[in-house]
Amino acid sequence: MATREKNIWILILFILCGIVVGGLLGELASQVDFLWWLSYGEEFGISNPITIDLQVITVTFGLMFKINISSIIGMILAIFIYKKI
Repeated sequence: MATREKNIWILILFILCGIVVGGLLGELASQVDFLWWLSYGEEFGISNPITIDLQVITVTFGLMFKINISSIIGMILAIFIYKKI
């Protein structure tokens, strides 16, 4: 049972790395004319952060996701590599 949970965490790590690397490559590809489509994507989340002021401490919550075509390709590639290992 422990090895199965360990494998799930490794898979999640692979997917997150694939999304981050794919997103970075997508931003770099936006500068190249014939690779502009890799940077096409959407941005969603909390656009105005939520702030809680408790007089002693102020806490601010905010979360934004930016998904583009290359990060989706990176995620699929990470799953493929994980299955091959």
